[in-house]
Amino acid sequence: MDVIGQFVTFGAKVALLLQTLSTLDRERGKSDNHQTAEGVLPSLVPPMQFPHFENSRQTATPGSREQDINSHHVSKRQRKLLKTSPPIRHATNNVSSSSSSSSSLHSSFSASGSFGPESWIKLTNTLEARQKLMKEMCAKYKSSISRTITHHHVKYLYVVDKYKLLYCQVPKAGCSNWKRTLMVLAGQASNTQSIKHDTVHYDNHLKKLDSFDQQGLMHRLKTYTKVMFVREPLERMVSAYRDKFENPNDHYHSLFGKPIISKYRANASSEALRTGNGVTFKEFVQYLLDGHRPVGMDIHWEQANQLCNPCLIYYDFIGKFENMEEESNFLLRLIRAPHNLKLPNFKDRNPSDKRTSMQLTQNYFSQVSMLERQRVYDFYYMDYQMFNYSKPFKDLY
Repeated sequence: MDVIGQFVTFGAKVALLLQTLSTLDRERGKSDNHQTAEGVLPSLVPPMQFPHFENSRQTATPGSREQDINSHHVSKRQRKLLKTSPPIRHATNNVSSSSSSSSSLHSSFSASGSFGPESWIKLTNTLEARQKLMKEMCAKYKSSISRTITHHHVKYLYVVDKYKLLYCQVPKAGCSNWKRTLMVLAGQASNTQSIKHDTVHYDNHLKKLDSFDQQGLMHRLKTYTKVMFVREPLERMVSAYRDKFENPNDHYHSLFGKPIISKYRANASSEALRTGNGVTFKEFVQYLLDGHRPVGMDIHWEQANQLCNPCLIYYDFIGKFENMEEESNFLLRLIRAPHNLKLPNFKDRNPSDKRTSMQLTQNYFSQVSMLERQRVYDFYYMDYQMFNYSKPFKDLY
């Protein structure tokens, strides 16, 4: 059976497990006169182990709203764009949710009881809807891709063997704080707050899936819980531009700034050509849209679907940056992480900078033409479709 045919009905599993937990507790209650309020599922473990969903809910930024999947419609123009998007290369081993991966999720729920069952069910239904949409998109537009998984396809996946977890990094979508959390899970640090930015990204504390041989790689893909988090694509792109080009960064200014300024700036000063400092947002957009870029792509603004290959690798959990706190802490409970471990939310790189919001994103895009804005949207179009983000501007078609 191919990867598409084995997508898991995640929400149905959770609902069944919640029902089972309730039944077990009612039976136990008959012997010890344990009383529970009607319609409320009792907890089999202290509630401190579960995220307080109602209190921690984050508000999605305008323009990042998750669309109603049931009314999802793909036009002829959309089909053409999807079909002409960069294909996933290479070809016959499929990775899907195996019985081992499924059983790990089952055992997590069975061991953890419930806190706020309505919140659980709502979130798991959302997660299942994301998987269903991904299945439909991949079946329609990526059904002919090669199926052999190589080390190239998994180069952005991190491994925590202790918790049988695989995390695909999507920069500017909570990546740094998730890596901090992975380091704690892997026993590389005692807490997330003490881990500095450079330690997270440059000290190679975490194992990567492409470091294993093919057998070890496939075993983990088949049996571990696979996770990715995404963000509104244009907001993520603006966040990457601000981080790499508006702040001191010798590496990016030299590697990307100098060729960008050289190609797209008329009468560039010798200082700008020497340092690569001061790339404007319009110049960055010109570079992104150029079919003959003077320098290649970068992980920070590459499409999320190209980084994680979700039509080739089945992801048990597709999270959203816009609801990062709630969904991350829910996931940590799923994998039975220490109850006091939560995803940090601090910003230690350029901390004085205002966080990139949809309003700020719209301000940046006011600096480019309507055609350029449309073309950037088209560039990230597959991400918009696969991850169910609405159009960020009303005049886009």
